[in-house]
Amino acid sequence: MNEAEVNEHRHKKDCCEGHGHCCGHEHHHEHDHCNEEGCGCCHDHSEDDGYIKKGVIRLAVGLAALGSAIFLQGSISVVLYIIAYVIFGYDVVLEAVENILKGHLFDENFLMSLATICALAIGEYTEAVAVMLFYQLGEFLQGAVVNRSRRSIKDLMELNIDDANILKNGNIISIEAEDLNIGDIVVIKPGEKIPVDGIITQGSTTLDMKSLTGESVPVDKTEGDNVISGSVNNSSLIYVRAEKKYADSTVSRIMDMVENASSRKSETESFISRFAEIYTPIVVLCAVAVVVIPAAFGFGFRTWFYRALIFLVASCPCALVVSIPLTFFAGIGMMSKKGVLVKGGNFLELLSKTDAVVMDKTGTITKGEFEVAAVDGEDALKYAASIERFSTHPIAAAIVRYYKGEYIEIEDINNITGFGLSGKADGKTVLVGSKKLMESRAIGCDDGYNVYVAVDNICIGAVSVEDTVKEDSKSAVSQLDLLGIKNIAMLTGDKRDIAEGIANEVGIKNVYSELLPQDKVKAVEDIHDKGSDIVAAIGDGINDAPVLARADVGIAMGGIGSDAAIEAADVVIMEDSLAKLPVAIRLARATMRLCRENVAFVLGVKVIVLVLAVLGISNMWLAVFADVGVALLAVLNSIRITAM
Repeated sequence: MNEAEVNEHRHKKDCCEGHGHCCGHEHHHEHDHCNEEGCGCCHDHSEDDGYIKKGVIRLAVGLAALGSAIFLQGSISVVLYIIAYVIFGYDVVLEAVENILKGHLFDENFLMSLATICALAIGEYTEAVAVMLFYQLGEFLQGAVVNRSRRSIKDLMELNIDDANILKNGNIISIEAEDLNIGDIVVIKPGEKIPVDGIITQGSTTLDMKSLTGESVPVDKTEGDNVISGSVNNSSLIYVRAEKKYADSTVSRIMDMVENASSRKSETESFISRFAEIYTPIVVLCAVAVVVIPAAFGFGFRTWFYRALIFLVASCPCALVVSIPLTFFAGIGMMSKKGVLVKGGNFLELLSKTDAVVMDKTGTITKGEFEVAAVDGEDALKYAASIERFSTHPIAAAIVRYYKGEYIEIEDINNITGFGLSGKADGKTVLVGSKKLMESRAIGCDDGYNVYVAVDNICIGAVSVEDTVKEDSKSAVSQLDLLGIKNIAMLTGDKRDIAEGIANEVGIKNVYSELLPQDKVKAVEDIHDKGSDIVAAIGDGINDAPVLARADVGIAMGGIGSDAAIEAADVVIMEDSLAKLPVAIRLARATMRLCRENVAFVLGVKVIVLVLAVLGISNMWLAVFADVGVALLAVLNSIRITAM
């Protein structure tokens, strides 16, 4: 089926999607345009537009009532003040009442309600309404800022794909993406997103993967290449065989990470929540003391009562409660825009404190594209290729690719985990693997190679297979060093001379070589014992999963890396580039720096205004600034991360 036929098949449905809001009504498949009354397909406003419209109307009506109350006199003025107060503050008071009924007495709603209702009771109408006005204005502006900070994550969430076209019995059928099965042939036309991870079976194209990796350069793909869900088909019609179900594909896993990120609070976020719970009742008691103690000594009750109201308004902790989680939210969103997914604020905070990084060699520092560099004995190469063709290891693939002769028949093949392979050929025992494998069988071999071959416990030769260092690995290591990471180490199963050669090339001083997967875990523990507080580990393979799980911060390399590595990791770098690691650490540190700035600024201003309130120097307007103004400034400071 050609591209024109696919376009015809999709034409009726596309007419609705062209408006950007496909509501899913069945009539959209039958008519060129959707005009049914009540259908939100072509008439819905965005969530942001609705929020802004409602906020503007509320502020305008409330200001009209307040302005009229100021210019009028008598009872009508009081009524208008009450109306303005209700418009600006009804939701705050209702929230306070609901929380009291639930047993949550002390929060910002309670403080605002108590202070303003008391102000109304003593005839301070203008200031009571003004407190709620500026509070709502601040909330409105904060909401607008929050919506802006959500954009990068919203963009990521729009990776979601609702349906897919599959080729079945020569016809194209549209089904739900969640109903795709492994082996289905998915038809993807230009402009459509790939719904499931798979392999191109027909056609070639370029893919836009910037939503996944943060890189804007399109990637060329042709028959036989792997493609990941969420990529946008740029140029030509392609057919993709599904290799995973939708729920297990990259786009689904990304969305799951993003949706669950906010549930994992950092220590700072948790502290702020606990702080607010303790802080609020303390300031209420202090406000009571501001009234009771002077009154007991005969000072004017009304004067000190007014000062207590100022104290209450200024003390509201909303600036911290809002700005700190928002800072983490903005930080996680910015990192996702750069192609780095963090599974929670707790991991972002740990990443910012990282002082040691351990990294796998193959596929992380190097490309994992091996080539045969030297051969010691043609028989050794023949035996090695004959048995390695049954292995999926990249080194095995390089040997098989290099060998051009006929294979020896091998039987009883066994995988010796971490060491190599064994088998039988014409009744002889064949061993192919590392120097350690040979040493474990007391077989003597020359140094200088990394794959050795023994027949009946006699070494008959060896093969040297070398990996290629990634172009950005050296600069990434240099950037980590500039960030003050005091211990950068490489972990590998390769023999020491090969490992040290790679390490020297990229500038890594600490090398742990000839390691089995369990040895890598011990290496992380050893680095901890030597004084590193937070150790981050980065890798891409199944054998990296244990060390990623053991490290304080596990980082999986590559969006199409091992599922086991991604599952064990706390951070996922979508692009197969080590250069993303220093970027992630830099953004994590910037996020934490903004948090510290907000805490210092908010508490500093509040302490000053609270002291001035007790001394009778500040007024309600300054208290409003200490609450709403400071909160807004803290929020604006939080989103500076989006410009980094």
